[in-house]
Amino acid sequence: MRPDAAAQGRSPGTQQPAPSRARPGVSLDTASLVALEATARDFHFLSRQPVHSLLTGRHGSRVRGRGLDFEELRPYFPGDDVRTMDWRVTARTGKPHVRVYAEEKERPALVVVDQRINMFFGSRRVMKSVAAAEVAALAAWRIVADGDRVGGVVFGDQAMTPLAPQRSRHGVLHLLGELARQNQSLRADAPAARGADPLNAALQHALRLAHHDHLVIVISDFSGNDAQTRDLMLQLRRRNDLLSVLVYDPFLLHLPESGHLVVSDGELQVELGFGKESLRHAIRRFADAHSAALLEWHMGIGVPLLPVSAAEDTAGQLRRLLGHPPGAAALRGGPGMAVRR
Repeated sequence: MRPDAAAQGRSPGTQQPAPSRARPGVSLDTASLVALEATARDFHFLSRQPVHSLLTGRHGSRVRGRGLDFEELRPYFPGDDVRTMDWRVTARTGKPHVRVYAEEKERPALVVVDQRINMFFGSRRVMKSVAAAEVAALAAWRIVADGDRVGGVVFGDQAMTPLAPQRSRHGVLHLLGELARQNQSLRADAPAARGADPLNAALQHALRLAHHDHLVIVISDFSGNDAQTRDLMLQLRRRNDLLSVLVYDPFLLHLPESGHLVVSDGELQVELGFGKESLRHAIRRFADAHSAALLEWHMGIGVPLLPVSAAEDTAGQLRRLLGHPPGAAALRGGPGMAVRR
């Protein structure tokens, strides 16, 4: 649940370092995200699979440059080395194509992390916003350990920070620092965004950063997703490997038969009493419909949707989901990727 608003405020004029504002389960600091480096093991976001597999990446080699082992032909994208142009195919098709070699297997990564007010909810262990930050930190440490560059787009209702991919510990620390800053800025009385949805704005930033051949990991509860969200994700998918991580809280999936919940957008609030069976059924139907619709359009554009619960250990879940080569149906958004009940 969202904590009391007063507990989230600070006395006027006080300036405390970021770590002192972190509250276990409610918010986190840079140090706790750095500590996750030790647990970022036994899983990979890019497994060694055939080149056209959705989560493949090109990881046979981490050496950049022109190699000797031909891998595939693909359309030319701005920024490609003109020395890799295949002029015969270009002349035959009328469109520029390049030859990709085995040595050109580095895949920069971009983590898009949701820190909006809708993520500031949790019934057990941690808030969804904290779980999302943990997924992003674990991904960043794992990707850098695998020898690739990593950047991100950290977004909330009022802030948006794009960070170009870097292959260095300093780059990861910069990303984690921004994650901690936005995470600690969340509070119960913070208003939701008005106007353009920050999720779609973040995906537009990701499109500008990830021109092609990136791994893009979108970490969110996808609240407020619409037709534009699907279109932006499809654009990212066409030129990159794209993976969605759905951060959810099991509360709505297993509602209590008594008690109440106060729901607020920072300005208005509504109290929901769970004593009425009709209300519990209505909420459960809404949650089921949201999950089904989310899974359906992800399957429609060929993007895997990995469920991560805020009520369970994040690193353990990633190891279960990505630690061993899953079946093709799971990777491609098949029945095994439904949100866990």
